[in-house]
Amino acid sequence: MTSHLSIGDFSRATHMTVKTLRHYHDVGLLEPVDVDPQTGYRRYSTEQIPTAQVVRRFRDLGMPLEEIRTVLASSDVPTRNRHISAHLQRLEEELGRTQRAVSALRDLLSPPAYRDSPGIELRSVGAVQAAAITATVEAQDVGAWFQGALGELFATLASQELPETGHAGGVYADELFTLHRGRATVFVPCDGPVRPVGRVEPVLVPPAELAVIEHCGPPSEVDRAYGTLATYVARHALAVDGPIREYYLVSRRHCPDSALWRTEIGWPVFRTGVTDPV
Repeated sequence: MTSHLSIGDFSRATHMTVKTLRHYHDVGLLEPVDVDPQTGYRRYSTEQIPTAQVVRRFRDLGMPLEEIRTVLASSDVPTRNRHISAHLQRLEEELGRTQRAVSALRDLLSPPAYRDSPGIELRSVGAVQAAAITATVEAQDVGAWFQGALGELFATLASQELPETGHAGGVYADELFTLHRGRATVFVPCDGPVRPVGRVEPVLVPPAELAVIEHCGPPSEVDRAYGTLATYVARHALAVDGPIREYYLVSRRHCPDSALWRTEIGWPVFRTGVTDPV
């Protein structure tokens, strides 16, 4: 014989609040076996306790109600496990993001090695012939635009059989940083003028005097290298107006693991020769 519990007793048995049980009833997730038409009192069976415990554990793990409903409605174990595995994967991805955020915060409390020994060099770069794509872009769109532009540049050079003569790079106007919207150029040095195709055009990347630092890791963490470089340039009174440059020594094209990517950042400076800091 099935035993019945009031909503209060069922709440105590399952460690779910009465408010939660009423909500689950309203959304059709966990319905009582009986509702008194006169009083509206809900009654649950003891056989519903295991189901309620499953629901509570899934909710503790952040599973959406709709997905819990799908799991409970699954008639076969493989289907049920597939939904549970999908949620587990989302939890693992979220955990990974949290761990990366915690690591980044710890790094802010413990300054990186290159702040103590910057590894910054002053460099003169000559003009280079390159294939390039230039556009005015929003800062939030730079990542997607950058990857698309690089892919188009490499494909164009390959189709025209023009060898690359150096690392791909980027030239970024101040407005992209200060206003979050500005002019950006991505280029690939090449042996010979590229024929204009689509967005690709030949350019002569001008010479520049730069203070250069290397950032190792994903683009999301490059701000720390920028800060170190800006501090160095300001301390030595080297800064001049001009666009920032980046050179992509190791990127997605070379390695899928962003932790291994290497980017050189170049800050425009005025070099005085014998008085340059070391």
